[in-house]
Amino acid sequence: MAIGMCYALIAGYIASRLRLPPLLGYLLAGIAVGPFTPGFVADAKLAPQLAEIGVILLMFGVGMHFSFRDLLAVRNIAIPGALMQIGIAVLLTVGVTHLWGWSVGSGMVFGLALSVASTVVLVRALEAEGLVQLQSGRIAVGWLIVEDVVTVLILVLLPALSGVLGGSGDTAHPVEAGHLYQTLGIIFAKFFAFILLMLVVGGRLLRWLLERVAATGSRELFTLAVVVTAIGVGYEAAELFGLSFALGAFFAGVVVGESDHSDRASEEMRPFQDAFTALFFVAVGMLFDPQILLAQPLQFLAVLSIIVLGKAAAAFAIVVLLGQPISSALIVAASLAQIGEFSFILGELGTELHLLSSEGRTLIVAGALMSIALNTFLLKAVAVLCRRFEKHPQALA
Repeated sequence: MAIGMCYALIAGYIASRLRLPPLLGYLLAGIAVGPFTPGFVADAKLAPQLAEIGVILLMFGVGMHFSFRDLLAVRNIAIPGALMQIGIAVLLTVGVTHLWGWSVGSGMVFGLALSVASTVVLVRALEAEGLVQLQSGRIAVGWLIVEDVVTVLILVLLPALSGVLGGSGDTAHPVEAGHLYQTLGIIFAKFFAFILLMLVVGGRLLRWLLERVAATGSRELFTLAVVVTAIGVGYEAAELFGLSFALGAFFAGVVVGESDHSDRASEEMRPFQDAFTALFFVAVGMLFDPQILLAQPLQFLAVLSIIVLGKAAAAFAIVVLLGQPISSALIVAASLAQIGEFSFILGELGTELHLLSSEGRTLIVAGALMSIALNTFLLKAVAVLCRRFEKHPQALA
C-alpha cells in the first residue's frame, strides 16, 4: 500500500501538471510497480483485494450521483442514443475480433467493455471545460447514466449467460432453453427482490440510521455509518441475493443520494473514494504488459480506433439524427471517446468467466491509457471550436 500510494501520488501529480487526468498517472503507477516492468513489484495478491474495495466505493459514489431527474430531463436523447451507441460499438468490435479469430462471445464482452465511457473522466473533463451546465453537458451526463445502468444489468446477467457465450458460469454445461430461462428467471427475481427490499425497507432504514448518527454530532461516527452502509449493503447483496458487492454498493449509493444527508455523506466519503480509487487504478495498471504494444500493434490500434473514432462517430451521428445541433453532437462525441473503470470491471468479470483472455484484458487497459490521454486534448479542442462559433450559431446549428 505504501509503495503503491507513493507511486500513485507522484505519477498523479505529474499527470495533473501536464493537464491530464490524475487517474492516468495512477494507471502508469500500476504499470511501474507491476510484474511486467523492472524494479519494485507490488503484492499481486493484495492488490486485487484493495481494488475490490475501490470498486465498492467507486460504485457507491456512482450511485450517489445517479439522478433520475437528470436522466428524465434528457431522456429522449440519452436513452435511445446510449443504447444505439453501445449496440454499434459491440457490433463493430465483434466484426473486428472475428478477423482475429475470437469467438462471438469473447467479441461481445470485449465490445461491451469498449462501449462504456468512464464516469470519472467524463464528469471531471466537463467540469474543467465549464460544460456541465450546458445542454450538451447534461446530454453527455444523462448518456453516461444510461450506460452505467446498462452495465450494471450486464454485470448481473453475464455470469448466467457465460455458458451460452462460450465461457464458464451458471450455464457452462450443455444448455437447454428451459434451464437457461429458469436461471435467468431466478437471477431477475433476486435482482428485483433486492431492489424492492432497498426501496421499501433499506431506504427507510438507512435514512433512519443516518438521521440518528448525524444527531450525535460526531463526524467520525457519521463517516463510519456511510462506510458501513456502502460495504454492508454490498455484503448483503452478495450473501443473501447472490449478486455482486459492487451492485449492492451502487444501490446503497442511490438510496443515500436521495436522503437529506446526501451532500454531507458525499463529502465525508470523498477521501476514501479518492484513495481507494487510486489503488483500484494502480491494481489495474499492474495487469498491463507493455510488450503487447510491440507484439500486437495492429490490435492495439484497432482497439484505440474503436474507442476514439468509432464510438465518437456513432455518438455524433446519433445526436444529430435526434435533432440536436452539431455543437452538442461534437461535445457529446468527444466526451464519450474514452473508457475507464466500468470497462476494467467488465474485463475482469469476463476473464473470470473465461470469456476474455488476458490478452483482451491487457488491450482494454492499453486502450484506456491512450484514450484517456487523448480525450483531454480532444474535448479541449472541441470546446474551443464551439466557443469560436458561438457568435455564429448557424455555422454549427
